[in-house]
Amino acid sequence: MKKVLTIAGSDCSGGAGIQADLKTMTAHRVYGMSVITALTAQNTTGVFGVTESSPEFVAIQLDAVFDDIFPDAVKIGMVSGSRIIEVIVEKLKHYGAKRIVVDPVMVSTSGGKLLSDEAMDAVVTKLIPAADVITPNLHEAQALTGMTIRSRADMRVAAEKISGFASGAVLLKGGHLEDSADDLLRCGGKEIWLQGARIDNPNTHGTGCTLSSAIACNLALGFGMEESAANAKAYVTGALKAGLDLGRGSGPLDHCWNISY
Repeated sequence: MKKVLTIAGSDCSGGAGIQADLKTMTAHRVYGMSVITALTAQNTTGVFGVTESSPEFVAIQLDAVFDDIFPDAVKIGMVSGSRIIEVIVEKLKHYGAKRIVVDPVMVSTSGGKLLSDEAMDAVVTKLIPAADVITPNLHEAQALTGMTIRSRADMRVAAEKISGFASGAVLLKGGHLEDSADDLLRCGGKEIWLQGARIDNPNTHGTGCTLSSAIACNLALGFGMEESAANAKAYVTGALKAGLDLGRGSGPLDHCWNISY
Protein backbone atom coordinates (compact mmCIF):
# COMPACT_ATOMS: atom_id res chain seq x y z
CA MET A 1 0.00 0.00 0.00
CA LYS A 2 1.23 3.49 -0.84
CA LYS A 3 1.63 5.91 2.07
CA VAL A 4 0.91 9.66 2.07
CA LEU A 5 1.67 12.18 4.82
CA THR A 6 -0.24 15.39 5.42
CA ILE A 7 1.42 18.21 7.35
CA ALA A 8 -1.35 20.65 8.19
CA GLY A 9 -3.77 22.03 10.73
CA SER A 10 -6.71 20.19 12.25
CA ASP A 11 -10.31 21.16 11.43
CA CYS A 12 -12.55 19.91 14.22
CA SER A 13 -15.62 20.09 11.96
CA GLY A 14 -13.99 17.66 9.52
CA GLY A 15 -14.32 19.60 6.28
CA ALA A 16 -10.78 20.88 5.76
CA GLY A 17 -7.26 20.41 7.09
CA ILE A 18 -5.96 17.00 8.08
CA GLN A 19 -9.47 15.58 8.37
CA ALA A 20 -10.20 16.38 4.71
CA ASP A 21 -6.75 15.10 3.77
CA LEU A 22 -7.16 11.75 5.51
CA LYS A 23 -10.62 11.22 4.01
CA THR A 24 -9.20 12.00 0.57
CA MET A 25 -6.40 9.49 1.13
CA THR A 26 -8.87 6.82 2.17
CA ALA A 27 -10.92 7.49 -0.97
CA HIS A 28 -7.75 6.99 -3.02
CA ARG A 29 -6.93 3.76 -1.16
CA VAL A 30 -3.59 4.94 0.19
CA TYR A 31 -2.44 4.86 3.81
CA GLY A 32 -2.80 8.33 5.35
CA MET A 33 -0.65 9.82 8.11
CA SER A 34 -0.64 13.28 9.68
CA VAL A 35 1.64 15.79 11.37
CA ILE A 36 -0.48 18.46 13.05
CA THR A 37 0.83 22.03 12.86
CA ALA A 38 -2.13 23.64 14.63
CA LEU A 39 -5.46 22.90 16.28
CA THR A 40 -8.35 25.02 15.07
CA ALA A 41 -11.82 25.54 16.47
CA GLN A 42 -13.88 26.01 13.32
CA ASN A 43 -16.99 24.94 11.50
CA THR A 44 -18.80 25.82 8.29
CA THR A 45 -19.49 29.36 9.53
CA GLY A 46 -15.99 30.44 10.54
CA VAL A 47 -12.82 30.00 12.60
CA PHE A 48 -13.13 30.68 16.33
CA GLY A 49 -9.70 29.81 17.67
CA VAL A 50 -6.24 28.54 16.73
CA THR A 51 -3.59 26.90 18.90
CA GLU A 52 -0.28 26.31 17.15
CA SER A 53 1.92 23.29 17.70
CA SER A 54 5.43 24.17 18.82
CA PRO A 55 8.21 23.78 16.23
CA GLU A 56 9.77 21.18 18.53
CA PHE A 57 6.62 19.07 18.60
CA VAL A 58 6.24 19.31 14.82
CA ALA A 59 9.82 18.01 14.55
CA ILE A 60 9.08 15.07 16.89
CA GLN A 61 5.99 14.14 14.87
CA LEU A 62 7.98 14.22 11.63
CA ASP A 63 10.69 12.01 13.11
CA ALA A 64 8.08 9.54 14.36
CA VAL A 65 6.58 9.20 10.88
CA PHE A 66 9.74 9.09 8.77
CA ASP A 67 11.61 6.75 11.13
CA ASP A 68 8.87 4.12 10.92
CA ILE A 69 6.48 4.39 7.94
CA PHE A 70 8.24 6.35 5.20
CA PRO A 71 5.70 8.25 3.04
CA ASP A 72 5.62 7.95 -0.74
CA ALA A 73 4.30 11.53 -1.00
CA VAL A 74 3.85 14.52 1.29
CA LYS A 75 1.17 17.21 1.29
CA ILE A 76 1.80 20.45 3.22
CA GLY A 77 -1.07 22.75 4.10
CA MET A 78 -1.51 25.22 6.96
CA VAL A 79 1.85 26.31 8.40
CA SER A 80 1.51 29.60 10.25
CA GLY A 81 4.97 30.32 11.66
CA SER A 82 8.38 30.80 10.06
CA ARG A 83 10.13 28.49 12.56
CA ILE A 84 7.64 25.68 11.88
CA ILE A 85 8.28 26.14 8.15
CA GLU A 86 12.03 25.95 8.72
CA VAL A 87 11.67 22.76 10.78
CA ILE A 88 9.49 21.11 8.12
CA VAL A 89 11.91 21.95 5.31
CA GLU A 90 14.92 20.81 7.37
CA LYS A 91 13.29 17.46 8.16
CA LEU A 92 12.09 16.84 4.60
CA LYS A 93 15.61 17.45 3.31
CA HIS A 94 17.14 15.30 6.06
CA TYR A 95 14.94 12.33 5.21
CA GLY A 96 15.03 12.85 1.44
CA ALA A 97 11.24 13.17 1.12
CA LYS A 98 9.85 12.86 -2.40
CA ARG A 99 6.71 14.05 -4.23
CA ILE A 100 6.09 17.11 -2.05
CA VAL A 101 2.85 19.02 -2.68
CA VAL A 102 2.49 22.47 -1.09
CA ASP A 103 -0.88 24.18 -0.73
CA PRO A 104 0.26 27.70 0.24
CA VAL A 105 -2.50 28.66 2.67
CA MET A 106 -1.73 32.37 3.01
CA VAL A 107 -4.96 34.22 2.29
CA SER A 108 -8.51 33.74 3.56
CA THR A 109 -11.47 33.22 1.23
CA SER A 110 -12.34 36.90 1.67
CA GLY A 111 -8.81 37.93 0.65
CA GLY A 112 -7.34 38.70 4.09
CA LYS A 113 -3.76 37.73 4.99
CA LEU A 114 -3.41 34.72 7.29
CA LEU A 115 0.38 34.90 7.74
CA SER A 116 2.80 37.45 9.14
CA ASP A 117 5.27 39.06 6.74
CA GLU A 118 8.04 36.91 8.26
CA ALA A 119 6.06 33.71 7.69
CA MET A 120 5.14 34.81 4.15
CA ASP A 121 8.84 35.27 3.41
CA ALA A 122 9.59 31.78 4.74
CA VAL A 123 6.89 30.30 2.50
CA VAL A 124 8.38 32.01 -0.57
CA THR A 125 12.08 31.45 0.15
CA LYS A 126 12.03 28.06 1.90
CA LEU A 127 8.79 26.10 1.54
CA ILE A 128 7.86 26.71 -2.10
CA PRO A 129 11.38 25.92 -3.43
CA ALA A 130 11.20 22.57 -1.58
CA ALA A 131 7.99 21.53 -3.37
CA ASP A 132 7.52 19.38 -6.45
CA VAL A 133 4.25 21.24 -7.08
CA ILE A 134 2.42 24.13 -5.43
CA THR A 135 -1.32 24.74 -5.70
CA PRO A 136 -2.16 28.43 -5.08
CA ASN A 137 -5.63 29.80 -5.70
CA LEU A 138 -6.04 33.24 -7.28
CA HIS A 139 -5.94 35.12 -3.93
CA GLU A 140 -2.73 33.34 -2.97
CA ALA A 141 -1.21 33.90 -6.42
CA GLN A 142 -1.98 37.61 -6.08
CA ALA A 143 -0.17 37.65 -2.73
CA LEU A 144 2.81 35.85 -4.29
CA THR A 145 3.06 38.08 -7.36
CA GLY A 146 1.64 41.43 -6.27
CA MET A 147 -0.61 41.51 -9.34
CA THR A 148 -4.37 41.41 -9.84
CA ILE A 149 -5.62 38.22 -11.49
CA ARG A 150 -9.01 38.32 -13.20
CA SER A 151 -8.59 36.36 -16.43
CA ARG A 152 -6.88 33.39 -18.03
CA ALA A 153 -4.33 35.80 -19.52
CA ASP A 154 -3.56 37.11 -16.03
CA MET A 155 -3.19 33.52 -14.82
CA ARG A 156 -0.56 32.81 -17.47
CA VAL A 157 1.50 35.82 -16.39
CA ALA A 158 1.14 34.95 -12.68
CA ALA A 159 2.08 31.29 -13.20
CA GLU A 160 5.21 32.35 -15.09
CA LYS A 161 6.18 34.75 -12.30
CA ILE A 162 5.69 32.13 -9.60
CA SER A 163 7.70 29.64 -11.62
CA GLY A 164 10.61 32.04 -11.27
CA PHE A 165 11.03 31.13 -7.59
CA ALA A 166 9.32 27.72 -7.50
CA SER A 167 11.57 24.75 -8.19
CA GLY A 168 8.71 22.47 -9.24
CA ALA A 169 5.41 22.71 -11.06
CA VAL A 170 2.77 25.37 -10.42
CA LEU A 171 -0.94 24.54 -10.49
CA LEU A 172 -2.78 27.86 -10.45
CA LYS A 173 -6.40 27.22 -9.52
CA GLY A 174 -9.02 29.24 -11.37
CA GLY A 175 -11.96 28.54 -9.09
CA HIS A 176 -12.40 32.26 -8.40
CA LEU A 177 -12.68 33.19 -12.08
CA GLU A 178 -16.08 34.58 -13.01
CA ASP A 179 -16.65 32.64 -16.22
CA SER A 180 -15.04 29.23 -15.62
CA ALA A 181 -13.20 27.02 -13.17
CA ASP A 182 -10.20 26.27 -15.39
CA ASP A 183 -6.85 25.56 -13.74
CA LEU A 184 -3.44 26.25 -15.25
CA LEU A 185 -0.61 23.76 -14.75
CA ARG A 186 2.85 25.08 -15.57
CA CYS A 187 5.24 22.16 -15.57
CA GLY A 188 8.63 21.77 -17.22
CA GLY A 189 8.16 25.00 -19.15
CA LYS A 190 4.82 23.81 -20.60
CA GLU A 191 1.39 25.30 -19.97
CA ILE A 192 -1.49 22.85 -19.63
CA TRP A 193 -5.05 24.05 -19.09
CA LEU A 194 -7.29 21.76 -17.06
CA GLN A 195 -10.84 22.58 -18.11
CA GLY A 196 -13.53 22.78 -15.46
CA ALA A 197 -17.18 23.79 -15.55
CA ARG A 198 -18.43 25.89 -12.66
CA ILE A 199 -20.58 23.72 -10.36
CA ASP A 200 -23.58 25.29 -8.68
CA ASN A 201 -22.75 24.24 -5.12
CA PRO A 202 -22.08 26.75 -2.30
CA ASN A 203 -20.58 24.01 -0.12
CA THR A 204 -16.89 24.35 -0.97
CA HIS A 205 -15.28 24.16 2.49
CA GLY A 206 -11.94 22.38 2.14
CA THR A 207 -11.66 22.24 -1.65
CA GLY A 208 -8.04 23.44 -1.62
CA CYS A 209 -6.98 20.92 1.02
CA THR A 210 -8.76 18.16 -0.85
CA LEU A 211 -7.25 18.96 -4.24
CA SER A 212 -3.67 19.12 -2.97
CA SER A 213 -4.12 15.86 -1.05
CA ALA A 214 -5.57 14.17 -4.12
CA ILE A 215 -2.55 15.27 -6.15
CA ALA A 216 -0.23 13.79 -3.51
CA CYS A 217 -2.20 10.53 -3.60
CA ASN A 218 -1.94 10.29 -7.38
CA LEU A 219 1.79 11.04 -7.32
CA ALA A 220 2.26 8.34 -4.69
CA LEU A 221 0.33 5.91 -6.89
CA GLY A 222 2.82 6.48 -9.70
CA PHE A 223 1.02 8.93 -11.99
CA GLY A 224 2.93 11.79 -13.61
CA MET A 225 2.36 15.43 -12.69
CA GLU A 226 -0.10 16.27 -15.47
CA GLU A 227 -2.19 13.15 -14.94
CA SER A 228 -2.09 13.58 -11.15
CA ALA A 229 -3.42 17.13 -11.43
CA ALA A 230 -6.13 16.10 -13.89
CA ASN A 231 -7.18 13.12 -11.77
CA ALA A 232 -7.29 15.28 -8.64
CA LYS A 233 -9.43 17.90 -10.35
CA ALA A 234 -11.86 15.19 -11.51
CA TYR A 235 -12.03 13.82 -7.96
CA VAL A 236 -12.85 17.24 -6.46
CA THR A 237 -15.42 17.85 -9.20
CA GLY A 238 -17.14 14.58 -8.27
CA ALA A 239 -17.07 15.51 -4.58
CA LEU A 240 -18.76 18.83 -5.38
CA LYS A 241 -21.32 17.26 -7.72
CA ALA A 242 -22.31 14.80 -4.98
CA GLY A 243 -24.17 17.68 -3.36
CA LEU A 244 -23.48 17.01 0.31
CA ASP A 245 -25.20 19.68 2.42
CA LEU A 246 -24.09 19.88 6.07
CA GLY A 247 -23.84 22.81 8.46
CA ARG A 248 -25.20 26.35 8.48
CA GLY A 249 -22.43 27.89 6.33
CA SER A 250 -20.26 26.76 3.42
CA GLY A 251 -20.34 23.04 4.03
CA PRO A 252 -17.82 20.26 3.32
CA LEU A 253 -17.41 18.10 0.25
CA ASP A 254 -18.42 14.47 0.04
CA HIS A 255 -14.87 13.12 0.13
CA CYS A 256 -16.02 9.52 -0.19
CA TRP A 257 -18.37 10.04 -3.15
CA ASN A 258 -16.43 7.47 -5.18
CA ILE A 259 -16.72 4.76 -2.51
CA SER A 260 -19.76 2.50 -2.42
CA TYR A 261 -21.58 2.75 0.89
